[in-house]
Amino acid sequence: MLGLTELLQPSDAGNQWHARDAGDALRGLNTSASGLTSEEARRRLRLYGPNEIEGERPAPAWAVLLRQLRSPLIYILLGAVVVTLALGEFIDAGVIAAVLALNTTIGFVQERRAEASVLALAKLASPQARVLRDGRDMVIPSRELVPGDVVLLESGMRVPADLRLLSVTALMTDESLLTGESLPVAKGVEPVASNAPLADRSCMAYAGTVVVSGRGRGVVVATGLATAVGGIAEAIRTAERPETPLQRRMNSFARVVGVLVGAGAAATFALGIALGEPPSHMFSVAVALAVAAVPEGLPVVFTITLALGVRRMARRNAIVRRLPAVETLGSTTVIATDKTGTLTENRMVVRAVWSAGELRRLEPAQVAPPPAEPPALPEPLRMTLMAGVLTNEAEVEFRPDGYDATGDPTEVALLLSAAAFGLDPEALREAWDVEVEVPFEPVRQYSAALRRNGSERFVFVKGAPERVIERCTHLLTEDGPAPLDRERVLEEARRLAGEGLRVLAMAIRPVVGSSAVLESELGGLTLAGLQAMQDPPRPGVREAIAGCRRAGIRVMMVTGDHAGTAEAIAAEVGIGGPSPTVVTGAQLARMSEQELEEVVGRADVFARVAPDEKLRIVQALRRRQEVVAVTGDGVNDAPALRAADIGVAMGRSGTDVAREAADIVLADDNFVTIFAAVREGRVTFDNIRKVTYFLISTGAASLVTLPAALILGWPVPFVAAQLIWLNLVTNGLQDVALAFEPGDPDVLDRPPRPTREGIISPVLWERTFFVGLVMAAGTLALFRWELDRPDTTLAEARTVALTVLVLFQVFHVGNSRSEWQSVFLRNPLSNPFLFYATAAAVGIHVAAIYAPPTQYVLRVEPIDAGAWSRIVVTAASVIAVSELHKLLRGPRRRGVTGASHLGPFGPVSGTERR
Repeated sequence: MLGLTELLQPSDAGNQWHARDAGDALRGLNTSASGLTSEEARRRLRLYGPNEIEGERPAPAWAVLLRQLRSPLIYILLGAVVVTLALGEFIDAGVIAAVLALNTTIGFVQERRAEASVLALAKLASPQARVLRDGRDMVIPSRELVPGDVVLLESGMRVPADLRLLSVTALMTDESLLTGESLPVAKGVEPVASNAPLADRSCMAYAGTVVVSGRGRGVVVATGLATAVGGIAEAIRTAERPETPLQRRMNSFARVVGVLVGAGAAATFALGIALGEPPSHMFSVAVALAVAAVPEGLPVVFTITLALGVRRMARRNAIVRRLPAVETLGSTTVIATDKTGTLTENRMVVRAVWSAGELRRLEPAQVAPPPAEPPALPEPLRMTLMAGVLTNEAEVEFRPDGYDATGDPTEVALLLSAAAFGLDPEALREAWDVEVEVPFEPVRQYSAALRRNGSERFVFVKGAPERVIERCTHLLTEDGPAPLDRERVLEEARRLAGEGLRVLAMAIRPVVGSSAVLESELGGLTLAGLQAMQDPPRPGVREAIAGCRRAGIRVMMVTGDHAGTAEAIAAEVGIGGPSPTVVTGAQLARMSEQELEEVVGRADVFARVAPDEKLRIVQALRRRQEVVAVTGDGVNDAPALRAADIGVAMGRSGTDVAREAADIVLADDNFVTIFAAVREGRVTFDNIRKVTYFLISTGAASLVTLPAALILGWPVPFVAAQLIWLNLVTNGLQDVALAFEPGDPDVLDRPPRPTREGIISPVLWERTFFVGLVMAAGTLALFRWELDRPDTTLAEARTVALTVLVLFQVFHVGNSRSEWQSVFLRNPLSNPFLFYATAAAVGIHVAAIYAPPTQYVLRVEPIDAGAWSRIVVTAASVIAVSELHKLLRGPRRRGVTGASHLGPFGPVSGTERR
């Protein structure tokens, strides 16, 4: 919702300043070309407020702390603490409270460490601005700008507010952070169509963009939140961050567990009362049963598993700002990626040079310093390269490991092109002195320079092919100038442009005599050649996108760049095959939400889209039940980053705004890192699933054992302290260790998990049922065996029952290491932490049985060798049950086609039908 300041401001959206001429704009703002008076500026500052955008403040510490407690499982544990305290079981209450404290601390520390503490949007404001006040040129703090101020722009400045341009001299601005377009935009003063998208409003300069070259002046039409950047800030603030798939699954799982455990505990209590057990005793047993069956360790392991995923992703240059984002990336079904700076390198590189009918292709490799002696080149090629260097204001400094450059990216590309062929741009400039230069102007569409080298004098020209070629009469060949076939050359230029390349024509003309005048309308030129350039794809992007396809993830491009450029890059990196389906922002603007929802299901590229349209695309994808990851680096990406299931921002070249809105930041700005991070996300979820299955199946055994013993008229097999010991001490070591599992080798060859599938899949619930029954039956059988032996006390029988469940867990943790692969195919030392944690769990339990202090607390007694042998044999049976279920219910049995998956005894061909 907009505040008073924004409602009062004469924003571009309401007044369409881009469609009004400069004089009309000045009248509409009640100002003049000489600016406001100081008194009027102070009055407007009180009316409109300061020209600043308040950044998103970090969440306070108390809010981050409370966020760690928002989980149904946590609520169950809090209830267990209250009940155990009411019963006077202070030790049990303390143990559960310690679990809660550990979980909360881990989550709090991780989130506070990742949470940015800067006000990102405030950094986009220029600290100072040159304005005309009282008819004088002065410098003021940019926060004091008001609508009606006249601002002076020059190269290198950041535009301090939204401006309607009044006059320009070769003015070009970098608007990539707003539009996603990689090339600087030439500015003019002529109005444009009222429905022109932001990227085509050439008579406007927007707050936060940078002046690349030239000069200009413009009148302020909007400040603060009323600017285009401010509108994006408002969209970021109002966009709600969606609940992650993992959070939805965990909440659903916790509700199921809560109902089952509550019903089981209540049934056990009622059954005990019906069989004549004391109510106080049965209430204590019911509470202990609930504590045993609820996986208290899961919130801790859940947080630890995510934190380990954060650490693994950080090693792959992906910085996670919010813990659940780790798993969400692994659940992703669609990646909507920006083009500039994400798929591409955000720099212009010459990819092809055409001269004398011959086309030479260049790879966008790292540029080496040019040799001391230039090589012999064909004259047409040499003059083509020279024209690109000698009509050029950029600077390049070569290093052994690369280069540093300043200036227009297009002109930098021309210097690097010459160096790639062995010409030294600096040496050429020193040899050819400048006499006269004609700078690039949008109306003229070319630049020119008259240069002298000894007695030689040449005019060098570069510019748009159609404008340069119409001024040419000849084509330079190795045999000298020849008649020019204009249509043939223009056809070549169109063919290169069809590949998504930006094409420039290079021409020359020798000058005879001493005249130092360079006419503005050149003619009689000789065409030297063409240079075609693009912002090249990053290395490895094509392979990463192919990997995403194998993993069942659809990649689509959403960019502010032109449709032709976007389509060419998409085809080159493998988005949508050789002929991607392209939808433009203009087409999208005419679509209803229902039409858009259908189009996003088949479109590969959305080009020339505005920030609000990018947001609509994300929302349409989410309505289709897709799990959407959005990547980007500009301010224009921020609303979509916030609204997506997971936002991925660029850390190196990205804006602070994008990083603030994102869940994950790529430190190396490389799309390839996303693919690696997807693997880590899937491994993280797999490990959460393994831990959950392990805890639930052992908890199910407890939930069956106690009521069954009561129904059979037997004594209760466990006391409350033993159930707490079983769940928090012996289980607690192994479940944490499962979080360190390295992952199955086929993790990227599966489709994403169905969005409605829970943390525990239906097949694992089925396996939990069988495994829980086997554990309960084995425990009850040995408990009865011990009770029937002469001279065996109830405490000894309970010790055997407790110990067999502990050993069941020891064997079952191996079953839990993979959902489908046989335990016999898993190297026990591939997860050394689990190996040693399991050994430690057994050691601790054995020590507890024979140490007097723990014997007293746990009500256990030593057991003999015969009992130990029966316990080991019985507990090992859980392996046979699990292996049989994997064999009978594995991927091969469930009907699969396509990619490779792991069956119980190795790879199985196929992808699961969904």
